[in-house]
Amino acid sequence: MTIDVHGEYEVKNTTGEEEDDPFAEDRYRQLFRFLPREARTVLDVGCNDGRGGRILSGLDRNLDMVGLDCVQAKLDALPACYKRRIYGLSNRMPVEDGAFDVVLAGEFLEHLYPSDVDSTLWEFQRVLKIGGRLLLTTPNPNYFKRRLEGSSVYCSYHLTQHFPRVLKLRLMMQGFSRVRIYGSGRVSRVLGAHFPLLNVYGSYLVSADKR
Repeated sequence: MTIDVHGEYEVKNTTGEEEDDPFAEDRYRQLFRFLPREARTVLDVGCNDGRGGRILSGLDRNLDMVGLDCVQAKLDALPACYKRRIYGLSNRMPVEDGAFDVVLAGEFLEHLYPSDVDSTLWEFQRVLKIGGRLLLTTPNPNYFKRRLEGSSVYCSYHLTQHFPRVLKLRLMMQGFSRVRIYGSGRVSRVLGAHFPLLNVYGSYLVSADKR
């Protein structure tokens, strides 16, 4: 039996089960601070409703935003700041090699099946230019509040969880260098991204370069 993985992802991302993210716009403002100064071409993976592109384009009108999503209806509704819209999956993106200065994946990786994580990280590396940068955020399994409550990253739409040290190693195994980890999520509004204890953050941000 052949499993339609694309169809499964599309259904999971159109059910409306995922809660509204109150940090979404701040997340893209935070990601903007980690963009290389010379960055122009940006691939927004899992672009959803395009609010990220609106934020980034408002901060730098020279950015050439491209959105990738597995839900065609979301792509059709993207704002005009996205110059190109790509329907596809992150583990086999219909994108040429070395096409982008930056790949963004805000709160995205946890939505993948385990079998698709490493192939997605490889694809991120493939579509980046040499000297390009991957910026991603993902929920922090070590978040102290989550541990105190006995809750989990896992839910109906979070199919994987990613421990910071392990994700750093996986990125290095795909050829990334200068892999750095910072705090993200609502706590970072108060503490910034550089507080030394990562477990105070509900999410974390990874910056990784292709060099």
